[in-house]
Amino acid sequence: MHITFYGGVREVTGSMHMLTTDSDHILLDCGMFQGHRKEAEAKNRVLPFDPGLLTNIILSHAHIDHSGRIPLVTRGHFTGRVVCSEVTAAACEYLLLDSAHLQEGDARYLNYKAVRSLLHQTKTSPRTERVSKRAAKNIKKMLKKDRNDLNMEAIYDVMDRYHMDRIDPLYSIDDAQRSLEYFDGYPYQHAVTIGKNVRCTFYDAGHILGSAITMIEAMENGRPYTLCYTGDLGRFDSPILKDPTLTFGEHHRDVDLLIMESTYGNRFHDPTAGMKDALRKVLVETVGRGGSLIIPAFAFGRTQELIYRFHEIYDEGDVPKVPIYIDSPLATKLTRIFGEHPEVYDRRTHEVFLEHGKNPFRFPYLKFVSTVDQSMALMRDETPHVVISASGMCEGGRILHHLRYKIHNPKHTILVVGFMAANTLGRTILELGTREDAEGPGEPPMVRVLGKEYPLRARVVQLGGFSAHAGKAELLRFLKESNLNIKRIAAVHGEEEQTLAFTDFLRAEGFSVVAPRPGETIPIQAESGI
Repeated sequence: MHITFYGGVREVTGSMHMLTTDSDHILLDCGMFQGHRKEAEAKNRVLPFDPGLLTNIILSHAHIDHSGRIPLVTRGHFTGRVVCSEVTAAACEYLLLDSAHLQEGDARYLNYKAVRSLLHQTKTSPRTERVSKRAAKNIKKMLKKDRNDLNMEAIYDVMDRYHMDRIDPLYSIDDAQRSLEYFDGYPYQHAVTIGKNVRCTFYDAGHILGSAITMIEAMENGRPYTLCYTGDLGRFDSPILKDPTLTFGEHHRDVDLLIMESTYGNRFHDPTAGMKDALRKVLVETVGRGGSLIIPAFAFGRTQELIYRFHEIYDEGDVPKVPIYIDSPLATKLTRIFGEHPEVYDRRTHEVFLEHGKNPFRFPYLKFVSTVDQSMALMRDETPHVVISASGMCEGGRILHHLRYKIHNPKHTILVVGFMAANTLGRTILELGTREDAEGPGEPPMVRVLGKEYPLRARVVQLGGFSAHAGKAELLRFLKESNLNIKRIAAVHGEEEQTLAFTDFLRAEGFSVVAPRPGETIPIQAESGI
């Protein structure tokens, strides 16, 4: 028995690990890489195995960096099932379709830009080396039906006439829709057979709604093995969700290999208890400047926590009650899922909201934006407001349009409340906006948004306590306070610097730990370690 690490090792996105037994190939997560467009595109398009080899897929939770390539597998020769928690199965109905929709939209837009660029070249004046305003207007009129709707028939006609290569989405909406037929959702602490003499059981990971720690029990050559995959571990004492599981069934206690995330393996988070006051302070200061608060946030998990916090703050008073807009159709749909599963809420959510007849995710100042036209109108709105929009790493979606209209104005605040992977626009804004000389004299740094450079003059504030990932102390707490006897740990899902620092830290704490490299295979031995 062995495991091969294909993605999410010494990096954060693209989680994908394959457990191989004498009879089965079981994939742990099937995530999408995120980062530089060309690099991520190249990684995402090529699967490192034939989907027909797989017995089943185990999905830890619904986030796209863990689920996003499932439609690539299911459109191949895959004949197994996607096994996950019940809520994860429900959430993927929205997340995978949204992922496909974004990819189709990105492909259309990139094809439009390529055709527009070509036509501009054909209309460039040799004398002025520029395109006349009239010619540019005619090109735009030909390629667009209206302000927000591309004329793809005309675009593809030009591409065919000039023998241009089309940019295709990674997968289509139809591919995503078909992938949902492969999902089987199960409750926590329910054993599921996933291979010959192999079964798995899910425990609550406390990361997002439905996230799971997966215990895999296998029998090979008459010897039992136990593998534990944390997926993404949540924080302790965060609102809404219960804490990560620390007490496991007696038959799961002895773990031969723990595959453990290390996203913040070398970072101590701010206490969750102070996040409400910190958010209140940022809101008051921003509105006091006459500005708006722009918050890139993952549609599933982070958006709902922000809604919860703002609801608390507004109920307590003493803040300017400006409108709070959720500008993400996906987040709107996923918020409904939160409302449908109060059984997973922690005790405090029941005490603060449910026992008083309140829905944590509904209050008068909260407004959900649905149409593109509504989003565009909000983008141009100069009155103070809060907008929470996807994507969380600023790599696509409606947040980009809010940024391009607000990023140059110092009265506005860009609030970072989650992890920003390397080489994403979100990481660039965070690093440029929070460096020591950001508010000093001199020219502001330039940031490219939707193909155009903008000066970064808006305030950039990071509130690390909103992270849905356990920090260094919480990861150690899981290891030391759970009732697990762990023989060895493989640290994954962290940028190399974080992962290596975490492995050194754990070794100093007395744990046996490795940091696998992409593509590395390690055997699992029940008695003598790895």
